[in-house]
Amino acid sequence: MFTGIITDIGEVRQLEQHGDLRARIVTGYDTQGIDIGASIACNGVCLTAIALGSDWFDVQISAETVSKTNIASWSVGYRVNLERALRVGDELGGHIVSGHVDGQAEVISVRDDGDSTRVVLRAPDTLARFIAPKGSVALNGTSLTVNEVEGCDFGINFIPHTKVATTWGDVQEGDRVNLEIDTLARYVARLAEMS
Repeated sequence: MFTGIITDIGEVRQLEQHGDLRARIVTGYDTQGIDIGASIACNGVCLTAIALGSDWFDVQISAETVSKTNIASWSVGYRVNLERALRVGDELGGHIVSGHVDGQAEVISVRDDGDSTRVVLRAPDTLARFIAPKGSVALNGTSLTVNEVEGCDFGINFIPHTKVATTWGDVQEGDRVNLEIDTLARYVARLAEMS
């Protein structure tokens, strides 16, 4: 379980295909405090640390996960949003995020709005109904508030802090980002279907 509050920006150092994809990610985390088997959200994807070094951790990624996320676009040097798993007693500053990506959204437009940046994204048809104005979404692991929704398109506003503390300062039109819909929205929709 995560909160969508990014606590480090990692960098892909190595990618190797051995049955599954194995990625080495350089981090600012104290890796002595990471256990083998620990869950770390990497661009919003809950992955398991399988090896550790002084400033890196390795994860193994199944073909299923690669097919559902933007991991297929990772390359050496690619920057990823990182978040350690939530611990009992930690502050819940974002919203409940599982790290189970539902699909990918495409960045349709990026424009400056004062010091902030307005980004419009397009969700897949199957997920758009779960996105509501002033609701929450996790995009590349970042807990964000939806400004407006029009069909499958929805808008997000990034303040300067978010652009520096995450990889969102690098966003460009055409980027594909990992989208996890709000858990509460998923259950409300399911209950509505059953009534």
